[in-house]
Amino acid sequence: MPSITDIGLLLAGLVLLMVGGDVMVRGAVRIAERLNLSPMLIGLVVVGLGTSSPELAASVQAALAGSPGLAIGNIVGSNLANLLLVLGSAALIAPMAVDRTSLWRDGGVGLAAALAMIVASFTLGLDRIVATILLIGLVMYIWSAYKQEKLAPADGSASQPVDHSAAYDRAAASEGFDPELAPHDKPEGSLAKALLLFIVGLALIVGGGTLLVNGAVSIASALGVSETVIGLTIVAIGTSAPELVTSVIAAIRGQSDIALGNVLGSNIYNLLFIGGVTGMAAPSAFPVQIVEFDLPLSAFAALVVMVFAYTGGRLSRREGGLLLAAYVAYTGFTSGLI
Repeated sequence: MPSITDIGLLLAGLVLLMVGGDVMVRGAVRIAERLNLSPMLIGLVVVGLGTSSPELAASVQAALAGSPGLAIGNIVGSNLANLLLVLGSAALIAPMAVDRTSLWRDGGVGLAAALAMIVASFTLGLDRIVATILLIGLVMYIWSAYKQEKLAPADGSASQPVDHSAAYDRAAASEGFDPELAPHDKPEGSLAKALLLFIVGLALIVGGGTLLVNGAVSIASALGVSETVIGLTIVAIGTSAPELVTSVIAAIRGQSDIALGNVLGSNIYNLLFIGGVTGMAAPSAFPVQIVEFDLPLSAFAALVVMVFAYTGGRLSRREGGLLLAAYVAYTGFTSGLI
């Protein structure tokens, strides 16, 4: 059995990752304001990518520590948690009305990224060539989202609902949970304070990632299971906690479009951003279990969510319950409890 120390290390790592990510993004937003970046660009890039920093830190540090199962398992497991656990929970609270154009556009990008990872798993692995392709895909997606958002009326005077991208919804969900992440019309606070927030947040993320990886490796050894299993379950659930909280809050507030967009955007960033940076930092092969089961399952789950949401133009409570039940079954099977 894992020791209390190992469990404490993992939990402390998760807490430091969450707190550090929030503090770092706050500092980054204030710095971006000082650089006169547009609020839209700050939301799409600084907030959107910054809120993925816990998953990024966990995967990069695991890969650098020689634990590719933990690193890649976190990426794939986070996507499964987003699609099944987060969306299922949010839909149970409030059925989600879906804009079909946005669903197929952003959901399609996420599905294409998942398929690209499957191809990479059978060919080159997560090497620097694949990582470069993923990062190029990320830049193209953010640029496309930025151009789309620039077409939206700044004063909200559109006669029809604005077709926001998942990248926009992801930033909006984070800003709705923590208003300090939202850019202000005029820079607030000093540049020195903003830099200090960013540095402190970064230090907390690095420290949290180290504790989490050390704790996860020790727990895997004590339980006699692979690091891949720990990455797919415990670590993935922990690093997906912000998406769960922000999506549930959005659902409670009746902002179902933001809840869905938050998940779709998070999955795109997980695969393209975190997968790309992890591959650049520490190229590695995909664990056999992930190649044969978890990656195909994540692509299938993405397709099922798109079909559920497309039929009837909403994600119903019954469909949310099915997604949540599927996640319970998946974690039980993966961890050996079923």
